[in-house]
Amino acid sequence: MTFHSPPATFVEEVALNVTDLERSVQFYTQIIGFKVLSENKKEVQLTADGQTPLLKLIQPEGASPKQPRTTGLYHFAILLPTRGDLAAIIEHLAAHKIQLGASDHLVSEALYLSDPDGNGIEIYRDREKEEWEWSRNEVKMTVDPLDFEAVLGADHGQFNQLPEDTKMGHIHLHVASLSEAEAFYRKLGFEPVCRYGQQALFISTEKYHHHIGLNIWNGAGAPAPSEESAGLVHYTLIYPDEAALKAAAEQTGAKQVEAGWFVQDPSKNGILLKTAS
Repeated sequence: MTFHSPPATFVEEVALNVTDLERSVQFYTQIIGFKVLSENKKEVQLTADGQTPLLKLIQPEGASPKQPRTTGLYHFAILLPTRGDLAAIIEHLAAHKIQLGASDHLVSEALYLSDPDGNGIEIYRDREKEEWEWSRNEVKMTVDPLDFEAVLGADHGQFNQLPEDTKMGHIHLHVASLSEAEAFYRKLGFEPVCRYGQQALFISTEKYHHHIGLNIWNGAGAPAPSEESAGLVHYTLIYPDEAALKAAAEQTGAKQVEAGWFVQDPSKNGILLKTAS
């Protein structure tokens, strides 16, 4: 079973405000390896497989720099199919002198970087689910140093573009209140699978290690950013069927829009609810 197809509910597309659309498209295509799916003067959709939109870049009127100490995006996470794919992109990013952070989370191996507007990006590969350690319905995750030598020892070729099987693995959000966020996301069908004290919470469907991360690292009660600020506009959740979608929409008071149902969490993070097309 994959955790990014039915019966799971999962993140598919993330929409971001940027301050310079041309610069961002260049970064996400040449450095990260996306392909352009569609574009106009104000927004560009990016894809890995040529069909599925994974990232939308929007330059709003009066675009302003990313605001600090607010709710919104901590990072979105690009899930690569294999360890070899992770090795290839490490070499590619190093060749372009991109500053990286890295961690071994036991369930996954991950890189961290930022786009030109300071939007956080994770690029990771999952370990096999049989390797994950569970105890009392919580999965064990750590922040250990990544063994670059071991990763680079995996069989791999030269990086050109993101593999076609690349997914939007998860999203991690700054929120104003963990308790309010947990209550809200339970209504969307998500269950807690890992807690970091009173600071962060990880939630998922179908026992994934997390489809959504939530934290209060920008401060309890942090305000929402302005609509023109670089950062998260909304993200899309894909539900397995119309019944699950309708239940989530009714539980949260989502409003029907042309593309599906739209709702904001208690911290004003926008969410588009859909079924797979």
